[in-house]
Amino acid sequence: MASSAPGLLGESLKGQVALVTGASSGIGAEIARHFASLGCRLALTGRDMEALRNVTDECMQRGLHKDQILMIQAKFELEEDVTKISNETINKFNQLDVLVNNAGMFKLDTIETFTLQNFDDIFAVNVRAPLHLTKNLAPYLIKTKGAVVNISSICGRSSMPSKMSHSMSQTAMDHMTRCLAEELAPHGVRVNAVNPGVIATPIFKRTGMTDGQIAKFFERCNVLHPLRRNGYVDEVSRLVTFLASSDSSFTTGETVGVDGGRHLLIRPVND
Repeated sequence: MASSAPGLLGESLKGQVALVTGASSGIGAEIARHFASLGCRLALTGRDMEALRNVTDECMQRGLHKDQILMIQAKFELEEDVTKISNETINKFNQLDVLVNNAGMFKLDTIETFTLQNFDDIFAVNVRAPLHLTKNLAPYLIKTKGAVVNISSICGRSSMPSKMSHSMSQTAMDHMTRCLAEELAPHGVRVNAVNPGVIATPIFKRTGMTDGQIAKFFERCNVLHPLRRNGYVDEVSRLVTFLASSDSSFTTGETVGVDGGRHLLIRPVND
């Protein structure tokens, strides 16, 4: 007996309501644009309101009306802002079908440079906030038998030099995904995570790296992926679309790599 999944990837998202955190740039912005092209109403969060307006304009160019998009300026590490995100989303749409926990913080550290403040900052954004937001919105996701997609990282699956606290937070995100999937499955809510490899986004600029250092980093990472290249934001957004929609109706508790095979390697490719 066949399932009721539609033929076009993501078609079931039309008319649904999705909340995408960290939607003002990078992967989150591309997820917003892709969802908009499928007719999904959107609540978008970000720190930079001007950047969020630009993404909103792009979503309108993909077919949404202005009143189908809610912009929420918020800092994900602030408890009151996380509460504001959930309240404003429900006040606007009175429902939620998809939650994409994409907002994240990336800082470099090692055991030599580790500080408690750095650790706390990273875990506040990458672990505590998405858990808090999911708790707040779980009753609404249960009503719609919705889906949660957490944006994690290859760092959650493999240890990476100079990314100790960040990697620990992503591993926590992956296990949180499994815990939530088991708890929410009886209610028909699916929870999955996506683990991207190196994707060119502004998040690397926020580490304090110079443009030259970032360029060298991307060049070096090419040989860390068996496919011999870094990834693109749209390659992540298509996987998120699959996991958010009814196309993946029998998939939950998974952490799915979109990393060009990087998790397979223990040493760089030598050609």
